[in-house]
Amino acid sequence: MKGLKSRIAGLGGSVMQKLGVVPQQIAPSDIYPALERGVIDGAEYIGPYDDEKLGFGRVAKFYYYPGFQEAGPNTDFMVNLKAWEALPKAYQGMLETACAEAYHATAAKYDVANPPALRRLVAQGTQLRPYPREIMQALYKASQELYAEIGAQNARFKKIHEHWDRFRVEQVQWFRVAEDSLANFQAVATAPK
Repeated sequence: MKGLKSRIAGLGGSVMQKLGVVPQQIAPSDIYPALERGVIDGAEYIGPYDDEKLGFGRVAKFYYYPGFQEAGPNTDFMVNLKAWEALPKAYQGMLETACAEAYHATAAKYDVANPPALRRLVAQGTQLRPYPREIMQALYKASQELYAEIGAQNARFKKIHEHWDRFRVEQVQWFRVAEDSLANFQAVATAPK
């Protein structure tokens, strides 16, 4: 991955940089022309549904997965603490409920829209390519190194990350028993014969 220029932002970009990728901060509206002109070699964006809408399949023929930097959708709504505390409890509850609903509605929209969009991209010539296991292992190692570096500089980050990471490991173990094994079985059971 050394020397590849990729539109990838945030922590994901910092992780890929550890593997030699040159992260590029490019606005969504500028990704297509940057790919078309060869200014960047690749781009991380949202997922197949948005990639299809923006026409990325016409200028990027390979679709690498899984997206290590974003295991699932996430949205944030930030409120000034003093403004939050000034709200009546009922309004705080309404805002929390509205945020939860927006999160679930967004996740559901993409769960429905992404599979057919990916099929259309592949039908139009986009080639699905899994990241090789050694790349995934290097990305994981680099991400853990990055989090340790950030934690060494920021005690709050370290505390939150340690708690989150223990939870993540436990959830991965659970999902291997529950959802992942069922999904793998269903993939085999429903495959064309």
